[in-house]
Amino acid sequence: MKPLHALVIGAGIGGTAAAIALRRAGLDVSLFEQTMAQREVGAGIQISPNVSRLLGRYGLGDAMARAAVRPSSVVFRRWQDGRVLGREELGDSIETRYGAPYYHFHRADLIALLADAFGRKEIKLGRRLVDVAQDETGVTARFEDGSSERGDLLIGADGIHSQVRERLFGVEKPRFSGQIAYRGLAPAERVAHLGLPLDVTNWVGPGGHFVHYFVSSGRFLNFVAVSEEASWTREQWSDRGSVSDAAKIYEGWHPQIATILSAVDETFKWALFDRSPLPEWTRGRVALLGDACHPMLPYMAQGAAQAIEDGAALAACLKHVAFDIPSAFRAYVALRKPRATEVQERSRANSTSFHLQDGPQQLERDHVFATRGVRGSPEAMNRLYGYDAEAVAATLEEKR
Repeated sequence: MKPLHALVIGAGIGGTAAAIALRRAGLDVSLFEQTMAQREVGAGIQISPNVSRLLGRYGLGDAMARAAVRPSSVVFRRWQDGRVLGREELGDSIETRYGAPYYHFHRADLIALLADAFGRKEIKLGRRLVDVAQDETGVTARFEDGSSERGDLLIGADGIHSQVRERLFGVEKPRFSGQIAYRGLAPAERVAHLGLPLDVTNWVGPGGHFVHYFVSSGRFLNFVAVSEEASWTREQWSDRGSVSDAAKIYEGWHPQIATILSAVDETFKWALFDRSPLPEWTRGRVALLGDACHPMLPYMAQGAAQAIEDGAALAACLKHVAFDIPSAFRAYVALRKPRATEVQERSRANSTSFHLQDGPQQLERDHVFATRGVRGSPEAMNRLYGYDAEAVAATLEEKR
């Protein structure tokens, strides 16, 4: 029997991981990217056990260990004096608990090892999607360069501004959160005098927060500095930022933040967008994954992770319903939508909690950090990190 041919639109982290998962499930996969080079703008990304478990199965365990940093803990600190509000152990503790490591990556390092795993030469670059057409026998992707490709199914992994989603459901602008993020990298040697541990450190304060952690085998310190802004009028959702502008936002905060920013050569400024959960993720032979259907704010460090889970679940659903596309897509949405929606909602709630003005609500939040954990209750963390997207989808076969 000839294998199903899957067209995957978007060769970012979610799309490339999905292409690997689909190939592992027995599909013939074509992966398309609109740019002429695979690249991930930004800097750091956190890969938690629910996803490192999957990537390990894809044969990437050694590559991840070489390219990433394995943080020892996550720490929340008060904005002004650096007082520790709460700490949770990562490192050996979380790996023992969930059977998979917690990693910090430079985004470029992660996309590189995914591209290598799929096959760099097999990724079709410079293919900007302009139309999707489907019928009873297949689906056709048409590209700006005049080319087209026919497949049995198509996966839209093309991000928050997804052309696939627009072709399916029409134009819908994402919601500007009222927050912007400065992101950048400081060479490790420039901050060596600070003696920073291999933690992910979150400074929380009035109207903003500041996160830093090491990436690229410890060669760089990644930072994300989030603050509030009334509107975003530029057409692009990111542009080059000013280090001095970022430093002004954090005047009066602990001096360590200014020291980190002074070690940075350049920074990029991003508008943070999300959208309410879409009522539909699929139509006919086309399905969406990742930011194309559930973009989320970065306050759970789960955006890329949930996209990778989507790809694993989708591949498992196709495999375990004997490659019946409509049945697989229904199962995929039933499995993934509740989980992705919960993470979206928790991320949005954290966007308020992390930025509280000093006062009664802030004191209550700090008490929760100290007594219940900085990333939610143990039960919530078990739901998040103990989840196995492949195993959950595999139960479909048992229920048939």
